Amino acid sequence: MAEIGYQTAPLAGWSTLLDEADSDPDFQWPKSIAITDRMRRDDTQVASMLRAVFLPLLESEWTLDASGVRPEVADHVSRNLSLAIKGVPWQAPLRTKGRFTFAEHLPLALLELVHGHSVFEQVYDIDAFGLAIIKKLAWRPPRTIASFDVASDGGLVAIRQFGIALSSPDVSRASFVSTGIVGTRIPVDRLVVYVNEREGANWAGVSLLRPAYKMWLLKDRTLRVQALASDRNGLGLPIYTSAPPPDGATYEEKLKWLDAEIARGLTIARGTRAGDTAGASLPNGASLTVTGVEGNLPDLDKQIRYYDEQIGRAALTNFLSLGGDNSTGSYALGDTFENFFTKSLNALARHIATIFQQYVIEDLVDANWGETEPAPRIVPPKIGAEHPATAEAIRALLDAGAIRWDPTLEAHLRAQYGLPVRASDASDSATDVDPRAARAVAEVVQKAYLGVGPVLTRREAREIARQAGARIDPDAAPANDDAEEAA
Repeated sequence: MAEIGYQTAPLAGWSTLLDEADSDPDFQWPKSIAITDRMRRDDTQVASMLRAVFLPLLESEWTLDASGVRPEVADHVSRNLSLAIKGVPWQAPLRTKGRFTFAEHLPLALLELVHGHSVFEQVYDIDAFGLAIIKKLAWRPPRTIASFDVASDGGLVAIRQFGIALSSPDVSRASFVSTGIVGTRIPVDRLVVYVNEREGANWAGVSLLRPAYKMWLLKDRTLRVQALASDRNGLGLPIYTSAPPPDGATYEEKLKWLDAEIARGLTIARGTRAGDTAGASLPNGASLTVTGVEGNLPDLDKQIRYYDEQIGRAALTNFLSLGGDNSTGSYALGDTFENFFTKSLNALARHIATIFQQYVIEDLVDANWGETEPAPRIVPPKIGAEHPATAEAIRALLDAGAIRWDPTLEAHLRAQYGLPVRASDASDSATDVDPRAARAVAEVVQKAYLGVGPVLTRREAREIARQAGARIDPDAAPANDDAEEAA
């Protein structure tokens, strides 16, 4: 069933849809790219806010879930993307240079929060076994994107980049610059596009810094006023008072003398400096004073702290400002704010995982085995988990029968507690199998022996049970086993 309505005009470029874009002309795309770059580089509060969002996601471990996936498929995706399979010991490649790694891709993908979008072009290659691999996901910086071609249903068709040219005819001194003319067109089947808060056909997205823009602008102006006030009033203002004109002089002579004194006093005041050899020579009756501020200056620190708190609210990081000497609130209140913040990080991690799963992992599997082949799933980290897997909790779950011990669980716990990876040749039948399972196998074997007849001898039954993990001494078989076998 085809769509009847539409989201935007067919094949319209997002750069022409200013009526649907931001209401602030200074923050309309693509002019917003320069502003967001300046905000994240110039302001310490904005930089702190972004680091609080980025670093937990960069520090956490992203893995692959290979349940229901053929081992060769899971192994190929794991090695190509440099992502460990959950529950399987990670085997690092011999070399990482020139290979795609998810750890290098994630910081660039998170820039969708800064600019509203982050675009990558898929670049494939063929490995030595004839399988397609992702050579790299080439980032296409937001400042190079001229427009987004959008279909009437809101789906992305392609992006267009600005052309580039040499800045000077002299090749030795020239550099590549944008021409401002639309050049390269990249179709959507070659793209991986992360968009923050996309609404309909708005593939430019909404920057996380957009709600903080007003406060950042006011804070920037307030800081300039504060610096100017400190510069003008911090050391006082030198004031020169001239001596009275000589007695008996005519009006014209007094006027000429006062003009000369004013010029001389201005030179002295402007040249006033502090130091071991500093000083001033004044005529009789003249004076030079350094006058400080009279009255009270406005308290701009309080105003700047207010702007910082409002900037932090844009990313739910206002708890970082609590508990200081000049702040309001308490650490207990900060715990409540932190819970909301960690929930937002988990939602962001799921958003990144969804895009990467659909347009990277599944495309890689489709290119090699077709669309009917199950693909491994990327598992985002769980940030701020409320129930850590302690040794006591794991033992209680095992004793209650809620979970069973297996190599996958052991590998997960070794990774969580920073223990060494178990050697691949290590084996211990007493610990690798569940005793309850071994007992169940032994009971089945014995029931088959007793119910069917001499299909299995007791020695055969004991050997099967022992191989299943039951602690049975094979040399302790009853003496009548040989007679039974002979019969």
